[in-house]
Amino acid sequence: MAAIVAQIRILIFLYARISEDPREQRRGVGRQMKDLHVWAADLGGEIAGEWTDNDLSAHSGEERPGYDQLMAAALTAARQPGVRVIVAAYHPSRLWRRRVERAQAIEDLRQVKAFVAFESGGYFNMNKASDRSQLANLGESDTAESEVKSERVARAALERAEEGRANGVVAYGWRRIYQHDDAGRVIGFTDIEHPEQAAIVREIVRRLLSGDSLLAITADLNQRGIPAPGAGRPRKKRAVGQPLDGSRWNKTSVKKIALRKANVGLRTHLGVDYPAAWPTLITDEQHARLTALFDARAGSGEKPGQRAHLLSWGEVTTCGECKGAIRVALRGNSKRGARKPTYVCSDNGCVGRNEEALDKHVEAVAVAVLSDPSAADVFKGDQSGAMAALERAAALRIRQGQAADDFADEVITRDQLRRITQKLAHQIAEALAEARRLQPVDMSALDGLVGPRAAEKWERLTVPQKRRALEALRIRVVIHRSSRRGPGFDASTVQVGWLGRELPG
Repeated sequence: MAAIVAQIRILIFLYARISEDPREQRRGVGRQMKDLHVWAADLGGEIAGEWTDNDLSAHSGEERPGYDQLMAAALTAARQPGVRVIVAAYHPSRLWRRRVERAQAIEDLRQVKAFVAFESGGYFNMNKASDRSQLANLGESDTAESEVKSERVARAALERAEEGRANGVVAYGWRRIYQHDDAGRVIGFTDIEHPEQAAIVREIVRRLLSGDSLLAITADLNQRGIPAPGAGRPRKKRAVGQPLDGSRWNKTSVKKIALRKANVGLRTHLGVDYPAAWPTLITDEQHARLTALFDARAGSGEKPGQRAHLLSWGEVTTCGECKGAIRVALRGNSKRGARKPTYVCSDNGCVGRNEEALDKHVEAVAVAVLSDPSAADVFKGDQSGAMAALERAAALRIRQGQAADDFADEVITRDQLRRITQKLAHQIAEALAEARRLQPVDMSALDGLVGPRAAEKWERLTVPQKRRALEALRIRVVIHRSSRRGPGFDASTVQVGWLGRELPG
């Protein structure tokens, strides 16, 4: 009786990858896939599909969507009866560079009795120990090559950082001048200030310090048609609403541009700052104040772009009875008239004042201070104490990071990390508060306001800008209880001061 031989269906899964393709031309993966199709025809099976990863490294550990989809499809197909799966690539290095990833793939393919083949040579049966060993040894040389290259690149990156040279393309705010040898080859470069872009960086910093919100600045830059950083460059990912040319700003890019250490001539590498070889765009004082401003907002959860009330929350206004913060609520007798926005104590409701009336009173004080010809002399001060407090806050943050590293290295326990983090967070908050107290008046927040036309210019400010000016003057408002009942604003129950000075009434 003749034996019946089952027909085996051979499915070939093609994969191509290239590590670097900054212009997204896909020529490398295209060539690999073309060669794979020609080579796979000699295997005598069916092409089950093709997957690619373009401009993605297999050594860095970043996600490779094409590879993940390839493995999922191959493993699923290999579990079907009567199917032989061959995972095919141009070279072992195109599939794997990392030991862990290669070992996991070999084990997964062993369990489903799949095959691996390469156009450059090599056909491996994952069901055989000898073939698995050969494939692992073959891949080890690729891993070693990548590691040696990675070490060489890391050493070169450190050398560039120590010399203060930029890494990669020129940053927004500067332009690059290349040096060439007699044969026309590039032998070096220098980054100098870009007149138009540097002006935009300074404008962003000045406006943030003066109280403008990230949203307002972003909208204005886009309305004026000013190209965003990286406009025209190809990119792997685009933000929501970003056109193909990447020309639109978003609030994240505005914030990043403003807070870069590069603006004050610092080159950061692996958490260490080095003096940069490019010119600074803003002063150290501006950078310190801007950093402190965003640190304070992060701690308080305040979002200036959403501020609708001048005196609510924060340090500006407090309750004279319980020292609590002030919020806005609707108060009044609805039967006798509309309920009106009122500043009230957030904790116990100890005090309450009509929002419109109190705003006018405090704004009048601010305008009077700004209009005083002798006020500008008072604004001048020594900022060394504030800078020392900011430096102390920065050192405490470093200690927080070191504690996190100690926990990761199992030097301390989770409970110890929690206690250390809480204690340092409290000390950081105290240091930032001291910096705000010792900081001389932030003249960038009062840009153009000081002088005889203060009232006229004040009226043109937005609520966030007015609040920023009050904070710069360190206006402090204390609302006391009033014994008087009925309509009208009693200024005698509101204490207002600035820069530690109390004003009568």
